Amino acid sequence: MPKLKRLEPRLQGLKPRIAALKTDFDTTRRQQHAWRKWYSTARWSRLRMQCFERDLFTCQMCGAIEADTSKLIGDHVRRHNGDPDLFWDLNNLQCLCKPCHDREKQRTEAAERIAGGIGGG
Repeated sequence: MPKLKRLEPRLQGLKPRIAALKTDFDTTRRQQHAWRKWYSTARWSRLRMQCFERDLFTCQMCGAIEADTSKLIGDHVRRHNGDPDLFWDLNNLQCLCKPCHDREKQRTEAAERIAGGIGGG
């Protein structure tokens, strides 16, 4: 155990550095993604419901019909990356069930980012 006792003081010096890096990362992320607040607005709720009604509560990937709107996602067809015109455009929204959104859509978008060298956001 003597090796661990010598290692502990060295690790304690890293804690403030790690905390500072995390704070910088969190601040930068909040600034870059201020548009995330749009999802908690009444305007978004109305737009999302318009999308569901237009698509007849039907997943546009698998065709599943879901009456429980908590199991549906108002998904942006084209990534908006904070562009308000794309974010608020009803024609850029599609109704997806949660499994399709969380699996298939995310997999497709990740593949597109890799192929196109596009950063996440």
